[in-house]
Amino acid sequence: MALFGSKKKEEKFLVSEPKAKNAAKTKAVVVASKAVVIPTSNTINTLATSTIIRPHITEKSGLLSQGGVYTFVISAKANKDSISKAVKTLYKVTPVKIALINNPSKRVFVRGRRGIVSGIRKAVVTVKKGDKIEFV
Repeated sequence: MALFGSKKKEEKFLVSEPKAKNAAKTKAVVVASKAVVIPTSNTINTLATSTIIRPHITEKSGLLSQGGVYTFVISAKANKDSISKAVKTLYKVTPVKIALINNPSKRVFVRGRRGIVSGIRKAVVTVKKGDKIEFV
């Protein structure tokens, strides 16, 4: 039986680097004593990647995707306009219709303990007939 707090979590620390005049903007992140450099000036719009978190892949969304309807988990502050721009930049398709769904958090009782299952916000995106989005 494990005691509370016995497992160590990975910690992320931001490390600032000296900036050169012509050097690209970068951030260094130390993850479990390993330094990783992440470029901040890349071709993908950071707004698009912060708006769409990931595709929501379930059996139902797989069936809907055959008809040109795709489901994504989105950030809490995203709106239809920002989602439309994000889908255009990330997947190179034009959405026709966007529906937003808020799934609230739920209280659960499992193995004698109370807990909370976090809620998510989803976007159901319909694309033009013939357009497809490939998830890798």
